[in-house]
Amino acid sequence: MKIVILGPAHPYRGGLASIMETMAREYISRGDEVVLYTFSLQYPSLLFPGKSQTVDTPAPEDLHIERIVNTCNPINWIVVGNRIRKEAPDMVLMKYWTPFMAPCFGTIARIARKNGKTKVICQIDNVNPHEHHLTDRIFNKYYLGAVDGFVYMSEQVHGELKEYSSAPALFSPHPMFSNFGSRVARSEACRHLVLDENVRYLLFFGLIREYKGLDILLSAWERVRRDGQKLIVAGEFYENSDKYAQQFERLGESVILHDRFIADQDVKYYFSVADALVLPYKTATQSGVTQIAYNFSTPMIVTDVGGLPEIVPDDRVGYVCPPTVDGVADAIESLYEKDNLERFVKNMAKERKRFSWGAMCDKIIEVLHLCFNLS
Repeated sequence: MKIVILGPAHPYRGGLASIMETMAREYISRGDEVVLYTFSLQYPSLLFPGKSQTVDTPAPEDLHIERIVNTCNPINWIVVGNRIRKEAPDMVLMKYWTPFMAPCFGTIARIARKNGKTKVICQIDNVNPHEHHLTDRIFNKYYLGAVDGFVYMSEQVHGELKEYSSAPALFSPHPMFSNFGSRVARSEACRHLVLDENVRYLLFFGLIREYKGLDILLSAWERVRRDGQKLIVAGEFYENSDKYAQQFERLGESVILHDRFIADQDVKYYFSVADALVLPYKTATQSGVTQIAYNFSTPMIVTDVGGLPEIVPDDRVGYVCPPTVDGVADAIESLYEKDNLERFVKNMAKERKRFSWGAMCDKIIEVLHLCFNLS
C-alpha cells in the first residue's frame, strides 16, 4: 500500500513522535510505501509549556520524513491537503491527542479524501483533553467528522468518540515501546544516574501536568517514606513548579528531582533502577508510560481512572488504587510486602505479549478494510 503518516516525527521529541515512527517502520517492513509528514510548526512558542519542542539528534536514515505541516496557517492546510489528494495514498494515518490540532487536521483530511480513493484513519489518544477549553466540542466535531475510521486504546475514549462519529472503530491497546533499549544492570543504572546502590527507588516519570497527580504522590510519600528509600521525579514541568515547592522542601533528600525532559537514551536507566513506577493520575484515558514500564519489566502502581486498569491488571503486575493520598500510600506499602515485587516482575513477561506494534498496525488495516467495504 501507499501510506501517508501525518503527525509528530523527528525532529519533534517525545512519545508521540516515537509512536508514529515505529508504526512507519512496521508498515515498511511489510513492503508498504510510507512517508511521514510532520510539522514545520507544531505549537506556537507562546502555547508550548516546555523548554523545547525538538531534539538535536540526526534524523533517522531509514524513514522518509518531511516537515511540511504548519498548524497555524490555513493556507498551508489547503496546500498539504491538495498535495495528498494528488498523491492519492491508500491511507492517511493520523494521530489525534488534542483539539488544538483539529482545524489543521480536519481541513487536510477533508481535502485529501476528495480524490475518492484515500481513506483517513485516526489512531486516537484522547477525545476530551485533560485541560478543557470552550472550543473543544466545535474542534472535535470538525476533525472527527472528517475521519473514515478509528483505532482507540481505551473504552473511555471509545465512549467519548461515539458522541461525534459513527465511523468504524476498533480497540487495540497501547503497544509497548521498544525504542528506549533494553533493561541494564541496576548497578550500571545507579552509576549513570549517580545514585546510591544501597537505596531503593520508586519512580514518577513523564511530563508534569496537574492531572498526573504528583501532589497526591508527594503527600503519600510523606506518609510512607522510610530510611533507605527515595522517590525519583523525572520529567519536565508543563505547569508552574512553585505549587510543589513546600512539598519538596518538607520531603528533603527523600525526593530526587530531575526536572527536565529525559532523552530517549537515558530512559532505560530510570526504569532499570526503580523498584516500581507510580502513576497517581487524577484523570486519564491511557498512558504511554505504562508501556515503557512493560518494556523494562518494571512493576507499576496506577490509579483507578480511565483506561489504566485495562492495561495494569491489579495485583498481577502491580496495583490499581484509588486516586487519593491514602490509596497511593497503601499501594506503596503493599508493594514491599512478602514477595510482591518479584511476583510482579515475573508476571510482566506474560502480560507484555498483549502489546505489540504488529497487533496495532493489523488493527489499523482491519479498520481500513471496513472503510473500503462501506464506500
